[in-house]
Amino acid sequence: MELHKLITMANEIGGFFAQLPDREEATSSIATHIRNFWEPRMRREIIAYAREDGSALHELVRAAILRLETPR
Repeated sequence: MELHKLITMANEIGGFFAQLPDREEATSSIATHIRNFWEPRMRREIIAYAREDGSALHELVRAAILRLETPR
């Protein structure tokens, strides 16, 4: 999938969960959603982008994606 599309999708997911009042819960919910619903290939691509640059990701989304690198 095109990286731009993955970034857009991740930021949209982040926008939904950013409404949660607790930042930790929002970050965790974003990571859980991406872990549960994105294909491994998509996750690898967005994780690599977040690690290398990540400038187009909202801060909360980037933090959530970087969490995906560590095992639960």
